[in-house]
Amino acid sequence: MTIMGQNTKTAAKKREENELPRNCTFSAEDWHVLAQYWYPIAIASEIADKPVAVTLLDMKLVCYRSSDRVVVARDLCFHRGAPLSKGWIENGEIVCPYHGFRYNCEGKCTAVPAHPDSRISPKLKLITYPAVERYGLIWTSLMSLEENIPPFPGWEDPDYLNVLPPSFDIAGSAGRQMEGFLDVSHFAYVHMETFGDRNNTEVPQYKVKREGQELLAEYWSTVSNYGKGQENPAPDDFMWLREFRVFPPFAASLTVYFPDEGRLNILNCASPVSARYTRLFCPISRNFDKNAPIQDTIDFNLKVFQEDAEMVEAQTPEDLPLDLQAEAHIPADRTSIAYRQLLTELGLGKNYTS
Repeated sequence: MTIMGQNTKTAAKKREENELPRNCTFSAEDWHVLAQYWYPIAIASEIADKPVAVTLLDMKLVCYRSSDRVVVARDLCFHRGAPLSKGWIENGEIVCPYHGFRYNCEGKCTAVPAHPDSRISPKLKLITYPAVERYGLIWTSLMSLEENIPPFPGWEDPDYLNVLPPSFDIAGSAGRQMEGFLDVSHFAYVHMETFGDRNNTEVPQYKVKREGQELLAEYWSTVSNYGKGQENPAPDDFMWLREFRVFPPFAASLTVYFPDEGRLNILNCASPVSARYTRLFCPISRNFDKNAPIQDTIDFNLKVFQEDAEMVEAQTPEDLPLDLQAEAHIPADRTSIAYRQLLTELGLGKNYTS
């Protein structure tokens, strides 16, 4: 191939990678910033012998297993634009439902049934993305090959019980969901049915530390993390430590320190389906109550998610204001203020992001 031909091929591949999704709900600038990060797109156990359609940052994707490998690709056959998620898997290859074209796990077209003996055009290939299975989730990135999946050490610890609730859809922005997860002054009002206490509303002073591109907030209070109706063995004056760690743009972990060296770890991953629609993935691990029914934990957390979602879906503006003058703040908002500043540093729009 000539140098001119190589440059043309490289430029075409670059355009292909940087192409915005049809009807993209993000600004082009915000989309290209967010596309550099990794997000969960599916529960790993739900990806089996059938292709599954998912959407990330408005990009329609198909996810499936090819033998022992997870494949994530654009949900598109370039022959006539059919969605491959409506097809099927046969001998480790995905089959287009429209004309039976077959693609291997590398994205190469291996068969055109209408012309079985003809040379296959190199244009007949899938646009594939990296895929990693971790914490019971399938992760991918639209523009980054270097992994930046947040750490969640409790998941790998044999002393911990792992629980993975179903994914949870929110008709709101990922930024608003994330800020709600980090907020410590809404417990008594939003979570009255689960663990909040209307008689315990004061937020003690706390600090937020910057550690590289991450944030760490350690928040001490007497607000219990036991649910309503659950046995609460903690003394009335027990000081609960909640340790939040933020991994931009839309992931954060929470470690809650229970009595008797108990630890509850939660990884909040707000996966942006579009600018104002979010799919929440939330792996949980704990080193206590390991014989308690797992379904009870799932049901409790889904109720907490629903309480938060009702508020996130009702907030206006729908997107998270990065201009700190756009909304009023109180001392309890230290973490969310630092989070907004961190998103601004990533290069996201200064008025709103999602």
